[in-house]
Amino acid sequence: MNLPKTRARAAALSEHLEGWVPRSVEQTFRRHEYLEFLTSAGDSALDREHGPDHLTASCFVFTPSFDRLLLCFHRKGQFWVQLGGHIERADTSVAAAAQREASEESGLGSIRMLSEAPVDLNRHELAAAFGRCRRHWDLGFAAVAAGEPQASDESEAVGWWPIDGLPERIPWDFRVRVANVLAEIKR
Repeated sequence: MNLPKTRARAAALSEHLEGWVPRSVEQTFRRHEYLEFLTSAGDSALDREHGPDHLTASCFVFTPSFDRLLLCFHRKGQFWVQLGGHIERADTSVAAAAQREASEESGLGSIRMLSEAPVDLNRHELAAAFGRCRRHWDLGFAAVAAGEPQASDESEAVGWWPIDGLPERIPWDFRVRVANVLAEIKR
């Protein structure tokens, strides 16, 4: 593993989190938890091989008019959710990991990230179907794209959904997360 690159990614992430003042109280609380996790786990927080708790990167991909959101039907979770996954050693930043995952899972090559800083933090427990992963500390980023997405090996389906018409099978807190993300990027 390239430790200097990993240290640089962890340091850049901490810097983004320290400079972020979330609009929501819940996200402010989570931001403190993430900074503590990064401090205690160090560089290994970015590596899924380190243990059952690790950071992941996801991407809320909107149409340029911000009226539709790209979602995938997650094969293991059996629900619709934003695109994302594990951070790879070759990713130059956590935002780059989110962009890579979004491109891989959607087949869209022109995803434009809105920022290198996350706009959503979501720590969640995982079922046994996820293997040795037990808790993902997800960092959500925002992006815009257009085009017709194509499902990948990691999702059963992928498609654009109206913001005010999200599908039924989504995580219990997903509507609130989407509203918080939109509030963050529209400030």
